[in-house]
Amino acid sequence: MSGDRIPAAEPAELVPASARLRAEGVELVELSFVDNAGIVRVKTAPLDRLPELARYGLGASPCFETFTFDDVMLRGTHLGGPDGDLRLVPDIARLTRLVAMPGWAWAPADKFTQDGPRFVACQRAFAARQVAAAAAAGLTISAAFEHEWVLAEPGLDEFVPAISGSGYGQVRLEALADYGLTLVRTMREQGLDVLQFHPEYALGQAELSVAAKDPVGAADDAVLTRHTVRAVTRRHGWRASFAPCLVPDGAGSGAHLHLSVHDSRGNLFASGAGRHGLQPAGEAFLAGVLRELPALVAVGAGNPASFLRLGPSRWAGIWHAWGHETREAALRLITGTEGTRSWAANAEIKCFDATANPYLVVGAVIAAGLAGVREELSLPDEITGDPALLGEDARTEAGIERLPAGPAEAADALASSEVLAEALDPELHDALLTVRRGEAERFAEATPDEIAAATRWTW
Repeated sequence: MSGDRIPAAEPAELVPASARLRAEGVELVELSFVDNAGIVRVKTAPLDRLPELARYGLGASPCFETFTFDDVMLRGTHLGGPDGDLRLVPDIARLTRLVAMPGWAWAPADKFTQDGPRFVACQRAFAARQVAAAAAAGLTISAAFEHEWVLAEPGLDEFVPAISGSGYGQVRLEALADYGLTLVRTMREQGLDVLQFHPEYALGQAELSVAAKDPVGAADDAVLTRHTVRAVTRRHGWRASFAPCLVPDGAGSGAHLHLSVHDSRGNLFASGAGRHGLQPAGEAFLAGVLRELPALVAVGAGNPASFLRLGPSRWAGIWHAWGHETREAALRLITGTEGTRSWAANAEIKCFDATANPYLVVGAVIAAGLAGVREELSLPDEITGDPALLGEDARTEAGIERLPAGPAEAADALASSEVLAEALDPELHDALLTVRRGEAERFAEATPDEIAAATRWTW
């Protein structure tokens, strides 16, 4: 991870990396960053320029900080417009040959100014700052994203599933067998530790999980995993979409975040005297996340299409509540199988999807959790079952509220969150709000079909 100024990469890092990639046929290197609309933007250069890129970076406009998902340029209070330039500096430690794109390698980039200091709104640096804040509090965070996507016939604006069969069904797996084998092999060649792959519930849907890492590494893995899925799918003759909703009123695709919190003694979500084995600091961390969930929706699922997925009784996590193995709660505590709990216990945030910037997601969740630890918060009563089956009066009596039901409401929640505003700093906080509010305003009168059509092939 790069420091506060553009680092001078050591020859000991660069020479072996360049030689290895050249021997593997790599000629071009892609540097990626994720903007506040969740779009992965790229610049590329020949491999032989790697030493120069590692020292001086590659130019990129800061205008993308306030681009919407469909490339409409907005201006925020601090960022946006045609002026200025940034330097994209690759993280050499994450430099990876793209197996499904022969001749190419990829690396995530950190953003610096032309004068050398870190760019104030670098999303990857924001995530790293929150990891450092956790470490200063004696805590280590591990994280991973689940990946759900839909396979479609190519060359069509509308969605036609490439495979059929029941959700989780063997018939669908048979249709996916060759594709899945190629995908998992490709990911493992790229250093991604695949835990499971299976046919999912929605039309043409598949899911894949990778092992947990440090939060910045988990966000890097999310970018590389989706990149790899799209490339392998294209070579297989299909089209992949990570959009949250391809067909209104149907089940959508999420990008659930799993995380665990450890101190020097072990997992704070296990072996404690609290509910389901929670230790006091672990409960406080989750209580902080739960408190900020309305604002976190704007970070992790703030696109207009996100709210087509966030419906009741779909296990999408629309309720501002927590529960033990409760799939309708936005915050789900997973304690693991007997004998594994000390290392397997984790929390899942179910309301997020792939329209989000994964670096902002992990950073914002950590910031919310650390605030809970500082304030020694406690969790309210947990929920069980499906709150949608209760009447509104019964939900009110139980204190169960729905999370924001639209992008403007989510943006307002983010604007009012003192915890996230402080963590993000004014420039990044304002840029994210500018994007979310701009998208909300432009699509305020759009129908669900129009929103799905506008976002279907964006992620």
